[in-house]
Amino acid sequence: MTTRLRRKTMTRRSVKDDQKPEAASDGDEELAEDTLLSHLVELRSRLLKLAAAIVAVFVVLLPFSRTIFSFVAVPLIAQLDSGQMIATNPISVIFTPFKLTFVVALAVAMPIVLYQVWAFVAPGLYRKEKRFAFPLLASSILLFYAGIAFAYFVLFPLVFRFLVAFAPDIVNVMPDITNYVSFVMMISFVFGLAFEVPVATVLIVWARLTTVEKLGKARPYVFLMAFVVGMFLTPPDVISQTLLAVPVYLLYELGIVMARIFAPARETAEDEPVAADG
Repeated sequence: MTTRLRRKTMTRRSVKDDQKPEAASDGDEELAEDTLLSHLVELRSRLLKLAAAIVAVFVVLLPFSRTIFSFVAVPLIAQLDSGQMIATNPISVIFTPFKLTFVVALAVAMPIVLYQVWAFVAPGLYRKEKRFAFPLLASSILLFYAGIAFAYFVLFPLVFRFLVAFAPDIVNVMPDITNYVSFVMMISFVFGLAFEVPVATVLIVWARLTTVEKLGKARPYVFLMAFVVGMFLTPPDVISQTLLAVPVYLLYELGIVMARIFAPARETAEDEPVAADG
């Protein structure tokens, strides 16, 4: 009996020893598995850091709130004969620049916000997925800023020139500052999101919801939908609709090109754990 037990023990040890090299070869890396509580603690820490970043930028920009408002108002003021806007609400002269400064602070702190989101998600990704996701994250930030810059330097001067010129001679165009800021923030946000089309295109290909070939065949429909979306999201004039639709379609073409480059990285990253299981 003792001899049999010794043989069984040795056999079990030999089996475990044989399995160790295979376990070590399961992929080039092993993802850490944490408890739900640790994930919640990490999420809380990241949210506090990004909130602190936004508040810090807001505090720094607050003394320059009037300067920021004057800068944002330039595209409209340049088209007005009076060179002035009005405030129909007594507190809007304080509240409107305050709200605008907070939105600008959020836009300035966006890289920090996205980095905290990236730092929370990154531990759950493979190394090759990280190499794919980080440039995608960086490009999304740059494209969002590019959309806002396009709206400010290209769209707003053309739209406001058209609207002021279209006004009847007996109408003195003097917009309210609250309505103006709301309009500018909405259009800037829309164009910032519209310029994320390449990133969205890469993500849906990366998630295997579609293929690059299918996206290429959908070009006529995307071109039409770009003008439909521009009709709903921009002021009722052909100029602003075209200025949104044409860049969106060009960015869609850019997204197809980026998908051809980044899509193979997804397949390679997924093959890694599958090959290890075999």
